[in-house]
Amino acid sequence: MASAKAARSRGTPVKENGVKLEEGLNVFKSDRFDAQSYVQSRCSLNEKELRQFCANLFDLKKAAAEEMRRSVYANYSAFIQTSKEISDLEGQLSSIRNLLSTLATVNHDLAEGVKIDLSKSVEGSTENGSLTFEDREPSDLEKWLVEFPDLLDVLLAERRVDEALAALEEGEHVASEAKQLKMLDPALLVSLQNSITERRQKLADQLAEAANQPSTRGGELRSAISALKKLGDGPRAHSLLLNAHYQRYQYNMQSLRPSSTSYGGAYTAALSQLVFSAIAQAATDSAAIFENEPDYTSELVMWAIKQTEAFALLIKRHALASSAAAGGLRAAAECVQIALGHCSLLEARGLALCPVLLKLFRPSVEQALEANLKRIEESTAALASADDWVLTTAPTATHQPGRPSSTFLGNTTAFQHKLTSSAHRFNLMVQDFFEDVGPLLSMQLGGQTLEGLFQVFNAYVNMLIKALPGSMDEEANYEGSGNKIVRMAGDEAQQMALLANASLLADELLPRAAMKLAPLTQAAVKDDLRRRSSDRQNRHPEQREWKRRLVSSVDRLKDSFCRQHALDLIFTEEGDSHLTADMYINLDGNVDEFEWFPSLIFQELFVKLSRMTSIAADMFVGRERFMTLLFMRLTETVILWLSEDQSFWDDIEDGPRPLGSLGLQQFYLDMKFVICFASQGRFLSRNLQRVINEIISKAMTAFSATGMDPYSELPEDEWFDDICHEAMERLSGTPKAINGERELNSPTASLSAQSISSVRSHGSS
Repeated sequence: MASAKAARSRGTPVKENGVKLEEGLNVFKSDRFDAQSYVQSRCSLNEKELRQFCANLFDLKKAAAEEMRRSVYANYSAFIQTSKEISDLEGQLSSIRNLLSTLATVNHDLAEGVKIDLSKSVEGSTENGSLTFEDREPSDLEKWLVEFPDLLDVLLAERRVDEALAALEEGEHVASEAKQLKMLDPALLVSLQNSITERRQKLADQLAEAANQPSTRGGELRSAISALKKLGDGPRAHSLLLNAHYQRYQYNMQSLRPSSTSYGGAYTAALSQLVFSAIAQAATDSAAIFENEPDYTSELVMWAIKQTEAFALLIKRHALASSAAAGGLRAAAECVQIALGHCSLLEARGLALCPVLLKLFRPSVEQALEANLKRIEESTAALASADDWVLTTAPTATHQPGRPSSTFLGNTTAFQHKLTSSAHRFNLMVQDFFEDVGPLLSMQLGGQTLEGLFQVFNAYVNMLIKALPGSMDEEANYEGSGNKIVRMAGDEAQQMALLANASLLADELLPRAAMKLAPLTQAAVKDDLRRRSSDRQNRHPEQREWKRRLVSSVDRLKDSFCRQHALDLIFTEEGDSHLTADMYINLDGNVDEFEWFPSLIFQELFVKLSRMTSIAADMFVGRERFMTLLFMRLTETVILWLSEDQSFWDDIEDGPRPLGSLGLQQFYLDMKFVICFASQGRFLSRNLQRVINEIISKAMTAFSATGMDPYSELPEDEWFDDICHEAMERLSGTPKAINGERELNSPTASLSAQSISSVRSHGSS
């Protein structure tokens, strides 16, 4: 059943290989198969056809071997258990057969043979008169029968194993021949057979006792096991061989003590040497004596797995437990690597035990991984509580001799990246964390490592969100932030430093470090630009998805930043709004005092964005796209708030006072002003353009409800553009001189512009 499931899981190729194999063997199964004709037909092939034929035979051989291997692995435990039961049953049946044969012989002799011999003996004595049984000279065979038991006893007492084996073999030969030719009295034959059986058992016990002695080593052990096998007790001999090697390395382990070092590397190396050397020697002896017979090979594999599991428990108890609990991933990795290095040497003897070790070591390495990630999170949180949120270049990295650092191997411009102190600590700890990823890859923990690192980064982003003023109430319950104390980022420069931290880690530093979990095929990359391009091309799908999640986490920080600054613009400290319908509806009552200029809230938005652009120019060098997307998001947040403010639109559309001509023009000017400075700053998105057009359309619809034509009231777009550009110049501190031109803010200019606007349509805006 297991093999069937395995075949189904592998899909069509396995089935096709099985069909091809069956078809290729059908020709040999036929009763009319003629080997001579088959060979001659193949000899007529040309060189290309012969090569193809050899290739097909090689594929058939590989497919047959693979199918055999899958069948053995799928039914391994059942095969071993069945083999042992069959072996036991064969031994019992042989014993029963011998007993029944002996019993039948005795019964038959007692019933017939003895009676006939006695009658013949009586008749002979009567005829010969003076010739009696006592006067007959013993034959050579009878003399040998008398001396044989004593000879065996002497050989056994003197432990002359080879001679004892030869004597037993001779005795069995004599007994077999005498039984066939009826050369011996049945009683004497039974006595001979019993004597052989008794001495054989005694010799087997002597050999077993010798094999169990710790002092029996090397050739002496192999001789004892080989002799026991010759006696016909192969299963017992093989078990004694394995037990002898077990007892030997257990005895040697008595002088071995766990290392006093923090990582237990010396203890791991010493214990690995003892255990795997014993397994290797046992495999060598088993192959030499038992010649790789399947039953004994299976027992050897099961014994080796058992010893490997016991070894792994000792390593976990004395070396990995403390390292894993303390988050010593490097120490745990070193122990695992040492053990795997010794274990892999057994593969040359056909014992692949590394998967057993990896399965047993995995929980400890996972524990060390989790503790290490927890340490990174806690250390970063401790620094974040006192971080001044000022960007600085990375401190000089400390390089351990003999241990290459990713900082040195990576791009030299990594030293020019600017982060705050907590982000620098986070980055350095992550770089150090990825120095030892070999065991993580071999244990298939790459995905778990990336997930754990993402959670740590996400927790750090939560702390950055808490550092934003005004976000305590909204963001305090983010998972991973807990009750950690974070120093507030008071001004805009500090708040943008939070974004610089998160974006640089998510876009460059963390993905570059994580590439060690998916090493490139090329050994080294000399050119840095080529290395970056190769990184992008070879990054695995899992890592692309992982980076996408990192960026998504940064987006949460970006949203909080934009929401906070949008709310600061829209609302006062008392909770009143700067963006109400009254600021447009009430304009028509103050015509004499009116000056054409963008509304105050949009002036402040422009000034804020200009100020942030100046700050970001130094923070986001080489990452201008992130800065552009940030300001795009901030502008969209303000405009979306206006679009979704239902109370604003209720007052515009159904309020007690309708929206007048001046109010419509001011609203249109504000929206054109947003489009103008967003376009100039290159953060005018399609979404922002769409929302502004929808807002303008809603305002014009509300104005049309009063019975007036909004297009006749709005000046040309050039008039609005001129005012917007002048406003940007004045707000940025560089006012434009008026060279004899009309004053754009004058009512005359307004009326002139209105007269021009009557002949155009604003449908596209």
